[in-house]
Amino acid sequence: MATATLSATQLLPLSLPKPSQKHRHAHFPFQSLNPSPRLFSSNGFVSNCSPIQALLNSTPITTEAGSEPEPFTLRQICQSHVPDHVLCRMEELGFIVPTPVQRQALPTLFSGRDCILHAQTGSGKTLTYLLLVFSIVNAGRSAVQALIVVPTRELGMQVTKIARMLATKPKEGELEQKSCTVMALLDGGMLMRHKSWLKAEPPTIVVATIGSLCQMLEKHMIKLEAMRVLVIDEVDFMFSSKQVSSLRKLLTSYSSINTRQTVFASASIPQHKIFLDKCIQQKWTKNDTVHVHVNPVEPMPSCLHHRFVICLKNRRHETLLSLLQSDAPQSAIVFVGEQSEKSKKAGNAPSATLLINFLKASYEGYSDILLLEEDMNFNSRAASLSEVRQGPSYLLVSTDIAARGLDLPETTHIYNYDLPRTAIDYLHRAGRTGRKPFSDKKCSVTSIIISKERFVLEKYENELMFNCEELIV
Repeated sequence: MATATLSATQLLPLSLPKPSQKHRHAHFPFQSLNPSPRLFSSNGFVSNCSPIQALLNSTPITTEAGSEPEPFTLRQICQSHVPDHVLCRMEELGFIVPTPVQRQALPTLFSGRDCILHAQTGSGKTLTYLLLVFSIVNAGRSAVQALIVVPTRELGMQVTKIARMLATKPKEGELEQKSCTVMALLDGGMLMRHKSWLKAEPPTIVVATIGSLCQMLEKHMIKLEAMRVLVIDEVDFMFSSKQVSSLRKLLTSYSSINTRQTVFASASIPQHKIFLDKCIQQKWTKNDTVHVHVNPVEPMPSCLHHRFVICLKNRRHETLLSLLQSDAPQSAIVFVGEQSEKSKKAGNAPSATLLINFLKASYEGYSDILLLEEDMNFNSRAASLSEVRQGPSYLLVSTDIAARGLDLPETTHIYNYDLPRTAIDYLHRAGRTGRKPFSDKKCSVTSIIISKERFVLEKYENELMFNCEELIV
């Protein structure tokens, strides 16, 4: 089916400078399109059927490889919606040119529509929904107005840090205005301290993991009556987790789609048309929800070089060591599988621990090799990530806890010591590198496999549309 593309100017009549060259997008046969609760089909005519049927007949907003970006700056897109001090901080942090997801999604979000952000890892989805949040909240009002739900403490800390940096007001001027406060309500946090904070003066924005959030909701320590925007990050992972019932309750019982704007975000949304249909049927989102799918023909960044090495199972340590010595990466992540319950009961050491011990004894490329896994306490996990972010070079051995959302832009090499369980897991592991949207620097993803796993990797290649080169070590 032919794909129709809506440009940012078609979605909202913003006062933006017109590009000097002609668009190379496939446009609808009319000049502008005002936000409307109705959905548009791929032939350009308005659908008058039921919301669900209209959804199934409609085409998502997409951009394809080779589409020429429109020459807007982020400030030009956001200036009539986002407070100026936030835009100044955004520019100070280096966010000047919009990425494709920001260019496509922000006009839709500023129009008030519910939205599913579906774009590559490292494409700028976090900044996109944070700019929406700052366009909506009123710092002068003492109430929780925005809630961002994340799957892990590590991702929550990252989102909180970015939100607080954007919220920071200049030291001079605007002092009479109240600052926007951001609370991190995350697993392993000090809930007693949060209770005191919530009771004294509720924060404007809350970044939360679903477990800690539900504890506070059940104890009536946090109120969502004033919430105007709800963001669920890594939404596909959240709906496949053990806490899906709590997430459903948050979407339908603790808040209503009629009083909030809802944003779902992920690099991977399997069967996205069915998911969009379900969002509307289950009343998780409104009937006019927009699915912004950026570059659907290329799920992973083009700067990634995918490789694999076949070896004997008992030679994986040595194979990884050989790869590290030949690649000499400045910064790398080695992904290992989680230890099975059977292995734990047998008293076996986790493969991550065995691998770290081997590398520390055999590899001289790094003075400190860091570990990140679920069974570590929260302080140890935070310490590992802090060291990774501060050091000019690092080698991090991690389970899939690091695969979702973590932004480590200096990472140039990914090694799959254990093959990911699914193609989606492969996509998110690979997405920890190649996270500089406007850089052409090549990064590599290397999988160490045994011969019978080759067909699994081929399956991932077909699903994610990439080619893998075999290395002989």
